[in-house]
Amino acid sequence: MLTDRGILWVGTLLYLAGFVVGCVQLLRKQQDGGNRTLLHILLAFGLATQTAGLYVRGLAHGGCPLGNQFEIVQFVAWSAMVLYFVVGPAFRVSLLGLFTSGYAASLATISLLLPQWDLTRAAKLFGNNPWIEFHAALAVFSYGVFGLLALTSIMHLLQNWALKHKRLDGLFWFLPSVVQLDQINRRMLAAGVGLLTISLSVGASWWVRDTASVHWPKLLVTLSVWFVYTVALVLRWRGFLYAVRFSWTCVVLFMLAMMSLGPINANRESHRVELTPAR
Repeated sequence: MLTDRGILWVGTLLYLAGFVVGCVQLLRKQQDGGNRTLLHILLAFGLATQTAGLYVRGLAHGGCPLGNQFEIVQFVAWSAMVLYFVVGPAFRVSLLGLFTSGYAASLATISLLLPQWDLTRAAKLFGNNPWIEFHAALAVFSYGVFGLLALTSIMHLLQNWALKHKRLDGLFWFLPSVVQLDQINRRMLAAGVGLLTISLSVGASWWVRDTASVHWPKLLVTLSVWFVYTVALVLRWRGFLYAVRFSWTCVVLFMLAMMSLGPINANRESHRVELTPAR
């Protein structure tokens, strides 16, 4: 019988298979509906399997699986894939599945190959408080939004480069227009900031009742992430940040946001329990 990590490995391999299939289709320039269906089937099964793995971990620990860096990174990858299935059809970006599968597979693989991320786990992480659990899950889910934003920003940068160098074949042929990608990026940024704002608001309503329970370094890091993304949104809305600069900003901010997961997770050291070493 597979362990939770074994189930997550299966989900990761399905994501990787989807990425390989998408690359082969792209190389062969086969973009008909049937070929996209195969990619979608692999990613759907990958998402279902990863969801099952995270659900098993959640049952074992009695809460949302966000107790260590391994679980957080897995949750970010899961969030991005969920968002792909929600917003992908709406935005009609044919290559978004390829980019998302590679991104999710990379994050999931890295987390699985670093067993030290999963050697300990925070004990009584949410204190049996469903609102704090909701706050944490929504905050990490917003990171998934920012991850998908980084992917569409990379697509925007690639398309902009192709137009400047008059490269309209291969991969660049299937990319959406820079105008469409810029609109998608703006909406994704607004959605991510909105979710993180709601998360912080829910958390704040409980923190003021028990300030002793607040991990201040963790809170300051999370507020910093919210602040820089909010500034980027305001600058984009005011027209000071757009096109290539906006895309580069979104990519760099996501790299910084992922780096912030280390300090956030480190602040739980005093509330950790040892786990069985990962196999």
